[in-house]
Amino acid sequence: MDDFDDLDHRILSALRAHGTDPRVASAVRGLSLVGEHGALWLGAGLAGAAVDGARRGSWLRGTALVAGAHLAGMAVKRLVRRPRPTHVEPLVRTAGRHSFPSAHATSSAAAAVAFGALGAHAAVPLAAAVCLSRLVAGVHYPSDVVAGAALGALTARLGARWMHDLSRGAHD
Repeated sequence: MDDFDDLDHRILSALRAHGTDPRVASAVRGLSLVGEHGALWLGAGLAGAAVDGARRGSWLRGTALVAGAHLAGMAVKRLVRRPRPTHVEPLVRTAGRHSFPSAHATSSAAAAVAFGALGAHAAVPLAAAVCLSRLVAGVHYPSDVVAGAALGALTARLGARWMHDLSRGAHD
């Protein structure tokens, strides 16, 4: 194991140890469940579109960016095929065997960027909590979460102009 892998393992072990607190474990399980397949963020984006009629199109495009980021993360995951951590006991079940990048982190960071740009500032700390929960749950290495968050943020940032583009015929 090289130094980077050792650091990844040690950080994960330290964070996973916090999951022994029943309150923390419960919160982590809840965040994992609502974050599965980007459901939390897709629901939030659709809710934003429903209540903010003046910017409905931007909310829907932001939601599409979150979905696109999630799909990109899943594609990378299938290419890389990094196994999930085995040196810690996971708190939650996972939808797949592969770890890199974290799809929860990808969709969360995309939502933080896209929805944060629309004024939903609570998306940022909630996204950070979802990302951290993947480590405390013991289902991702820190590098999986960092890579997923970077991919999600980049995807949303690259789509920012499209998200706000009023010339596409949407009624914002």
